[in-house]
Amino acid sequence: MSREQIVSAARQLIGTPYLHQGRVPGHGVDCVGVGVCVAWACGIKPASWNITGYRRIPDGHSLMRHLRENMAGEVDLQGTQPGDLVVIAFDRFPHHVGIAGDYHGGGLSLIHADNRAGRVVEQRLVFNEEIRFVTSFVFPEVA
Repeated sequence: MSREQIVSAARQLIGTPYLHQGRVPGHGVDCVGVGVCVAWACGIKPASWNITGYRRIPDGHSLMRHLRENMAGEVDLQGTQPGDLVVIAFDRFPHHVGIAGDYHGGGLSLIHADNRAGRVVEQRLVFNEEIRFVTSFVFPEVA
């Protein structure tokens, strides 16, 4: 699969309502659901991908462990490319993910289930005091 396919699959989810542990495009997804639905749309379907039973605000440790076990590799901010799964922290622990896209004005965008907006959105990816970059992961089988 290509990075363009991953970004395209993520963009197909834009407008989908936010739903905690949701995995149904057009009906409801959460941030992890965006990654799961993108993986499924791109042909990655191992059962281990679809984690459930987590709280609204995960502990961060189990999320990172799961990603390290199931993704192809981890990259830093400078190595992040469109099609990578970006991990963000809003407080102490990493607990939010989204798909990096190519921002129309240059740089990267983030396609993610935004709880505050109530749906999947794409916005320019800017890190600051509130939104902290943790790491990015490359999906398995990316060409």
